[in-house]
Amino acid sequence: MACLKRFFKAKAFRVSLTVIGILFLAALIFVSAINIRVTVGTNGEIYESAAELSEAVKDEAFDCILVLGCSVRLVTEPDGNEKTIPSNMLEDRLLTALSAYEQGIAEKIIVSGDHGKDDYDEVNVMKSFLIEKGVPSEDIFMDHAGFSTYESVYRAKEIFGAERLLIVTQKYHLHRAIFIAQSMELDVVGLDAELRTYGGQGGRDLREFAARVKDFLTSVFRPLPKYLGERIDLQGNGDVTND
Repeated sequence: MACLKRFFKAKAFRVSLTVIGILFLAALIFVSAINIRVTVGTNGEIYESAAELSEAVKDEAFDCILVLGCSVRLVTEPDGNEKTIPSNMLEDRLLTALSAYEQGIAEKIIVSGDHGKDDYDEVNVMKSFLIEKGVPSEDIFMDHAGFSTYESVYRAKEIFGAERLLIVTQKYHLHRAIFIAQSMELDVVGLDAELRTYGGQGGRDLREFAARVKDFLTSVFRPLPKYLGERIDLQGNGDVTND
C-alpha cells in the first residue's frame, strides 16, 4: 500500500510539472507572438533620419511631431548654479525632433512627459531645450500628463486633435508607440532618435518586451488616461500650455 501511495504521489508530481511546463510554454508563445506582431507590423513606418522621411512624404505635412519624454537630471554648472537638463536619450529625441521641424515635416511640436510633481518636470525641460535651439515658443505644446506611452499618444489625439502624427523616440520604443497610434486609427510614422549608444540598454529591451504585451492589451481595452482636460488647438499658440 505504501508503494502504491508513493507511485501515485510521484505520478501526480510529474503531471503537475507537465501542466506547469505547458502553461509556461503557452505564455511564452503568447508573449513572443505579440512582440513579433508589434515589431514586424510597424517596421515599415520607421525612418532613420529626417532627410529620409522628408523625401518619403514630400510636401505632405504632419499635424505635429510628438516627442516622448524620459528622464531628466540635475547638474551643477561652472558658476555653481543648478540646472535640470535632458538625459542623453531625451536629448537625442529632442535633437531628432528639431531636425524634423527644420525640414518642415511639421510646424508644431508636442513634448509629452511626466510633470506629475512640482519637483519633477520633464516637459518644461524639453521645451526650454528646443527654445534654446531656436524653435519659437508658440510652436511647442507641452503635454504635462504624458505619464506613459499610451497616455501620450491618446492625449495627442483626444486633447490636441492630431490625426497625422510623427512620433520621435528611440527605435526599440518606436514599435510600441506606433502600434498604439495605429490602434487609435491615427496616420502615423516614427523617427528613430538613436544617435548614440546608451548604457543599460539590455534592461530596457527586457522591460520593453513586457511593455509591448501590456500595451497590446491596453490598446484592445482602451482605458481612459489618468487626466484628459479641455481640447487644445494645434493651430493656435503653444504657450497656452505653459504653467
